[in-house]
Amino acid sequence: MPLHLARWTGLAGSTMLAVAAFLGGALPSSSHLANPVRIWQGPNGPLLIALWVVGLVLSAGAWWTVRDRVPSTRWALVTVGLWLVPLLVAPPLGSRDVYAYACQGATYAAGFSPYEQGVSALPCPWLDTISPIWRDTPAPYGPLFVLVSGAVVAATDSLIASIVVFRLLAVAGVGLTAAVLPVLARRCGVAPERALWLALGSPLVGVHLVSGAHNDALMVGLLVAGLAVVASRPGRPGPLLAGGVLLGLAVGIKVTALVVVPFAALAALAGAYSIRGLIRDGGWVVGGAVGTVAGVTFAAGLDFGWIGGLERGGDVIGWTSPPTALGQTFGYLVLPFGWHVDALPATRGIGLAVLVLLLPWLWWRARNRDALWHAGLALTATVALAPLFHPWYWTWPLAVLAATARRADWAALVALVASFLVLPDGTGLPRYTKTAGAPLMTLLVIVVTVRLVRSARAARRPAAAESGGIRR
Repeated sequence: MPLHLARWTGLAGSTMLAVAAFLGGALPSSSHLANPVRIWQGPNGPLLIALWVVGLVLSAGAWWTVRDRVPSTRWALVTVGLWLVPLLVAPPLGSRDVYAYACQGATYAAGFSPYEQGVSALPCPWLDTISPIWRDTPAPYGPLFVLVSGAVVAATDSLIASIVVFRLLAVAGVGLTAAVLPVLARRCGVAPERALWLALGSPLVGVHLVSGAHNDALMVGLLVAGLAVVASRPGRPGPLLAGGVLLGLAVGIKVTALVVVPFAALAALAGAYSIRGLIRDGGWVVGGAVGTVAGVTFAAGLDFGWIGGLERGGDVIGWTSPPTALGQTFGYLVLPFGWHVDALPATRGIGLAVLVLLLPWLWWRARNRDALWHAGLALTATVALAPLFHPWYWTWPLAVLAATARRADWAALVALVASFLVLPDGTGLPRYTKTAGAPLMTLLVIVVTVRLVRSARAARRPAAAESGGIRR
């Protein structure tokens, strides 16, 4: 597809998605929450689904076909900007989380901690806009975002105005990513135009980060900014402290950004790895991040209650999470024998245990390799092994991998598939496809695991042969 045709094809796709948002997006009207009607059964059902599917196909297809031939950073930024314009003025798409942000902000602005109670306890004036499953759930977000949410609601005192501000904050996060990602990419020897295209051109950004106004946009922007500052000035205390502060702010939005901090400490080293060097240089990064999180928590008058909110994320069961899919598949396999087994607690627990072991191993490997690329792998593992997967979660590792990996087609492919996992009003397709989806995901886990094991064995053979030759 020629570049000019790809640009206008993507714009046509995003325009269709914006029209779908007006016809049946995640609108403030909550009548369907009280009387659930599947989106395709509504009055605009066929037209809505057609616009959504065709819009996604056009947007995703244009993004995918250009990934290896982006002409310049300017072309990438202009094209992505054009694609985002229709979604800026449309209702939210793909999720109702922005209404939860507003209600949690109202709870905090009223003097209550959203970590200690759900928004139904206030009650929030817009409670009926939130999905029932999240009304009694503590906020899973960091103290900085709770503070920001409270300020937004206090300043606007309006649901619609709050949504507008949350969307502007998301746009600011995307803009920050666009500004600093080329710096990180050049430091890692990656073409900045390709990094920008992979990180910002996918439908995940337009639909979920901008239209859906997810706080992940802010987290990713701050995270990439922190990594870019650290990578650009290794060994220099001032910039390293500033990079740590930026990473701490990202953790203050969503705590999952914390997994990147140890890798940023490695990237801060001015020379070869040593314990002394790690303490001298990496200490500025870690100290800046930890101090920022503690300071924001203290300033907000909050504690670490977001842990309870994270635990409630497991209330959603979807096969898009590999550990969840394994548990579902096991239940299906034993059902013909008359056994009704809930294997989810076990498989999800195993997934978290694997993550706890995998993250230190990745950090250990990163000592003598590219620490920033391993930071992207750490985010990938965090998303893949969590009990819950939402499509917008993939924007975390994708942004880092786009700037640190010379080939990230597999990450782009995941983003491509993830773009089709929800409908305009936030209905998750995994809910209706679990019988087929869970076994397929389980098969994919097996295939990926086998390939990783074979790659690890192949990587050890040359080293073993070389050491054997030395002994002889």
